[in-house]
Amino acid sequence: MPPAEIRDRFASLKDAVRTPRLLLAAKTALAVGIAWALAPHMPGVTDDYPYYAPLGALLSVYPTLMQSAKSGLQTLLGLIVGIALALAVVVTFGPNWWTIPLVVGVGVLLSGTGWFGAGREWVPIAALFVLIIGGQESDEYSLGYLAQMAVGVAVGLAINLLIAPRVLTGVAAARVDAFHARLAGHLHEIGKAVSDSWPPERDGWVRDAAALADTSREVRQVLDEADTSRKGNPRAAWGRHGTAGVHERLTALESIAVRIRDISSALADSIWERPGGLGLDPALTEPLSEACHRVADCIERDQGDGADAHRSRESAAKAVRVLLERVDRAAVESGQATGPAVLICMHLRRILLLLRAQE
Repeated sequence: MPPAEIRDRFASLKDAVRTPRLLLAAKTALAVGIAWALAPHMPGVTDDYPYYAPLGALLSVYPTLMQSAKSGLQTLLGLIVGIALALAVVVTFGPNWWTIPLVVGVGVLLSGTGWFGAGREWVPIAALFVLIIGGQESDEYSLGYLAQMAVGVAVGLAINLLIAPRVLTGVAAARVDAFHARLAGHLHEIGKAVSDSWPPERDGWVRDAAALADTSREVRQVLDEADTSRKGNPRAAWGRHGTAGVHERLTALESIAVRIRDISSALADSIWERPGGLGLDPALTEPLSEACHRVADCIERDQGDGADAHRSRESAAKAVRVLLERVDRAAVESGQATGPAVLICMHLRRILLLLRAQE
């Protein structure tokens, strides 16, 4: 298993026991307990079906208020439509060997329309429950089923509002920081690989480069969740949880990641003589390695604006210029193309321009 994948899995394990997840688990347990306590006190026949209240609570507690409200309402909408389908069968042909599978099939078709969101699976489930479990008392069962689920959803929403979930801007910013560090580390790995030996003996940096796209998508998803966590959340009313700056950083890092992946691919094509790859003059490996290391240093110090960051940018620009000069000289002396070196120069210069645009 590649080191980057091991790190990602370990990070996922740690995410499962972080404070936001523990808080979500505690709120879910509390909502389920309260819903179960309230269910037997519902009026009429609805108290005959208390077990649906904790189910409704479980389905309505999400990490963000917007997700909770949306999921709860969509679940109830799916239940209503499913129950309506089942009752239509009850008052016409009745539940039998062909109407039950027919209504389930119709429910599955409706669930694929995209109208019900998180409640899409409950359209055929509700219809099936009413027809099979409700039986001759399908009207009473439907009322109890829907009412108790509504109680559970209401309890879940109330708990999530009273104990407002954490705004996830800080979590997203931390993941962006980690992505930032990983990009710098990967470029260092490339520089080290080409300087250790030629052709390089280690190939882990190639697999790590392929994983950058997955990491980028995961970080973008976390940032989207942070945006959702701010909607309707009283904790976000103080104005200290804006994500505009984090979005700008991630956009720049995604562009840098694309260029680092291209550098890795171009080198891999040359090293293993893949179709479309061009040879790389071994004399260029030393300045290439130096340029990669210096640009990686610049990525690491990108968030600083002091003298160290300024010197790092100057050093990186100089290393790229030296590499380009060596590439030009090698091309003139050999009278032929110098392989991926020109492409690497372009990408390294573009990375420096992207970093400068963030100042």
